[in-house]
Amino acid sequence: MHLSARLRLLISCCLFATFFIAGCARPISATALNEQKKESWSGRISLQVLSEPAQSFSASFELKGKPESGELTLISPLGNVLGILRWSPGEAQLDSGPQQIQRFASVDALMTQATGTAVPLSALFGWLQGDHASVSANGWIADLSRHGEGRISAKRVQPAPQADLRVILDR
Repeated sequence: MHLSARLRLLISCCLFATFFIAGCARPISATALNEQKKESWSGRISLQVLSEPAQSFSASFELKGKPESGELTLISPLGNVLGILRWSPGEAQLDSGPQQIQRFASVDALMTQATGTAVPLSALFGWLQGDHASVSANGWIADLSRHGEGRISAKRVQPAPQADLRVILDR
């Protein structure tokens, strides 16, 4: 066999194998893709709590999971992990470095300890999904008018302390 005939045979075999493998692949449905998106977000988050003294916090974040169980990683502008919040039914923990794990009875207690105010995590998941039904939760009122742009803001006026939460999602 000539070199060019061998080359054509090799290319034909590669093309056949490629089409054969591609034919075995299953396409991902839009529903499955949306479900994957609904359980993972990243971007920037800032929280201002008008307490005495006032507290302000800003970081990049990666959020995975659901209101019932998940993980929130907070990252500094330099890329250092500031802390990892993990929760599941009946327990929650804040991992803020080697040998610095704090345990809590609930994710609500963890969020209050970590932020200085009760941030409604289950409502946050709804806000991230653009769920207008969860716009008002535990004194928080969310503005989802810019959700399509990846921007969410929420304010808490009552009960004290007042707070302002802003989220900018990565695209």
